Amino acid sequence: MSDVLKELSELLEQRKNADPETSYVASLYQEGTDKILKKLGEEATEVVIAGKGGDRKEIIHETADLWFHCLVLLAHNNINSQSVLDELERRFGLSGLEEKANRRK
Repeated sequence: MSDVLKELSELLEQRKNADPETSYVASLYQEGTDKILKKLGEEATEVVIAGKGGDRKEIIHETADLWFHCLVLLAHNNINSQSVLDELERRFGLSGLEEKANRRK
C-alpha cells in the first residue's frame, strides 16, 4: 500500500493551523464536529448512490471523497489513520460474525 494515507494525514494535521478563508479543511475544523459529520453523511450517501448506479469511476470518486472526510474526522479528534489500520489488521482473519460477537462482550 502507498504512503498516501500517511501523507494525507500529515497534511490534515497541518491544516489545523491554516486560515479557514483559504483552506477547505481548516474551514471544516473551524465549524466543528457537526459540520464534519454532515459532510461525512453527504459523502456516504453519494457513495450509496454511486454504488447503486454501478459506474466504476463514480464509485471510486465518491469513495475517495468519503475516505477523505473520514480522515478529516479522525484528525479533528486527534486519531491517526494508523489506529484504524491497526484495528483492521486486528480483525483480519476473523469472520465478521465472530468480530461482531466479540464487540458485545
